[in-house]
Amino acid sequence: MAADQANVAEQAQELRQQLNQWGREYYVLNQPTVEDAVYDQTYRQLQDLEKQHPEVITADSPTQRVGGHILSGFEKVTHETPMLSLGDVFSKDELRAFIDRLHTNVDEKVAFNCELKIDGLAISLTYEDGVFVKGSTRGNGMIGEDITQNLKTIKAIPLRLSEPVSVEVRGECYMPKSSFVHLNEYREEQGLPVFANPRNAAAGSLRQLNSKVTAARNLSTFIYYLMEPEKFGVKSQSAALKKMHEWGFKTNTASRLATNMDEVNAYIDDYQDKRTQLEYDIDGIVLKADPFTVQQELGNTVKVPRWAIAYKFPPDEQETVVRDIEWTVGRTGVVTPTAVMDPVQLAGSTVSRASLHNPDYLEEKGIRVLDTVKLHKAGDIIPEISEVVLDKRPADSTLYEIPTHCPECGAKLVHLDDEVALRCVNPKCPSLLKESVIHFASRNAMDIRGLGKRIIQQMFDLELITDVADLYKLTKEDLLRLDKVKDKSASNLLEAIDASRQESVEHLLFGLGIRHVGAKAARILAQHFGSLDQISHASAQEIEEIDSMGGVIAESIVKYFATAEVADLIGELKKQKVNMDYLGKTASQVEEQAQESEFNKQTVVLTGTLDTITRADAKKWLQEHGAKVTGSVSKKTTLLIAGHDAGSKLTKAQDLGTQIMDEAQFVKKMEAER
Repeated sequence: MAADQANVAEQAQELRQQLNQWGREYYVLNQPTVEDAVYDQTYRQLQDLEKQHPEVITADSPTQRVGGHILSGFEKVTHETPMLSLGDVFSKDELRAFIDRLHTNVDEKVAFNCELKIDGLAISLTYEDGVFVKGSTRGNGMIGEDITQNLKTIKAIPLRLSEPVSVEVRGECYMPKSSFVHLNEYREEQGLPVFANPRNAAAGSLRQLNSKVTAARNLSTFIYYLMEPEKFGVKSQSAALKKMHEWGFKTNTASRLATNMDEVNAYIDDYQDKRTQLEYDIDGIVLKADPFTVQQELGNTVKVPRWAIAYKFPPDEQETVVRDIEWTVGRTGVVTPTAVMDPVQLAGSTVSRASLHNPDYLEEKGIRVLDTVKLHKAGDIIPEISEVVLDKRPADSTLYEIPTHCPECGAKLVHLDDEVALRCVNPKCPSLLKESVIHFASRNAMDIRGLGKRIIQQMFDLELITDVADLYKLTKEDLLRLDKVKDKSASNLLEAIDASRQESVEHLLFGLGIRHVGAKAARILAQHFGSLDQISHASAQEIEEIDSMGGVIAESIVKYFATAEVADLIGELKKQKVNMDYLGKTASQVEEQAQESEFNKQTVVLTGTLDTITRADAKKWLQEHGAKVTGSVSKKTTLLIAGHDAGSKLTKAQDLGTQIMDEAQFVKKMEAER
């Protein structure tokens, strides 16, 4: 019996080591060596093993990252060594003065380590014998909060180091720009307050009492400070970054040593130009005396170190005039205000519109029509009004009145629960119905080619449809009534609508627009239950038991299918012979198929126009056969599939010597593997 337990423990440890290695390659080094399907299969092996033998679960197991811990609050943590903030300078002259002042206090010539100033939240991580045991926020520098469970969900933070060292490191937790955009889009759609910038989003995500919420926010970290470096024979900041990277931490590779002001200025100019291209938000650079002997000699003030300084970038901000405030109704009924402004150039693009998110935001900013405002891009991405220039407000300016009725149907707008958003709850609102049909026909839903916003608007105007089920009742004569729709395009659209009847049920489930149910959740649900009937009759508990399905999604699904109107709609879709079953492959079938494919483990880029298969279908097929499909050509790209009119991606692939396949060759390979 003891021998069997030892074998199980050894097997679990081998799986953990393999998964941790793959995780480091993916999340820290950005150099994945296996495809997602291989990782997922190994992860499930470990999951099953730990479920059968819970005694072998360890703190560094990847299965402990998923979250789910519910806290009543955060315990306080006293930092034995204070977590100091940095002094700021806002010009190169001030930066030069700091360097000159440092040199007057030090006998030797000092090299500086230049690092990017990540706009995130400072954290401290503690390891005992190489295992992550505690993580905390900076707090006031002396006392922070214990957020260990939330930090465990962040895949860039190693749960076990490559060496069994006991150490404390510090760094920055941040939210990638893409995650910030998706989070705010989701929150606005759900009527929730949006985050002002990635830093606020990261801070809010780290302080969630439910670690499962943190896990879903896709946070990351950069570690930049090593406590007690002398214990490890490390003598400089640049060496410390290298050592921490070797242990398994994600460190920022953009750091650079500089020996004079010209080199410091070159670093600043370089990253001031590149900042919009980075996947994370930065607001400046940090200059640190590289030798630890110099750091120890100079010491700290009560608040800041004397050996480091932060140079803050000047804000990229423009003034413009608000000409109008438009209100639009989304598919969930949320009514959103948008400022329409005189066009200005901002961070590399022309901007003339900015979301004002909700009435509370609009009133807080005090924006009025004809106000001059300051405009910037939050996280270098989202146009945002920072403030009104009151000195330039017209003398006859009047307060902007928040609408009380829907701009489309005239129904009274309401606030639901504690939402900040205004909603139109009229189920017959033309805009809401129109948006629901647009969503239903979209690529990730029923993928009805040729059914765009303009045609859908005409269908509503002519009263040809009132909901998504009516799409399947349309005739050719109906379509020929539409502006600019001729015989051929009418036939093509009817064929596309008819073809959508055969889509696998996850597309229908996503297309129904159930609150909180995205395309990925729809696929997981369809794969698990097998049919819409099974999903619609599932209990909240049954749904919550599925990995990655939480209580919010479960409650939303149950509530949606409990309504009489939805039952009528589903019944009508059944009458129109819309497929209600899952037609895809199971996870194990996909993995088996991938192992036998010549595309397995290939990194593929699709470019140009494809005639016999859509880009989306090609991508899906490649992924099902083990390929990783990316958007740009690099040295990691192993195959380029080029349609006609392929441009710069084809040229770059040729320069790199990447294998190139045309559409005919690709289709022939696909057919051979069927």
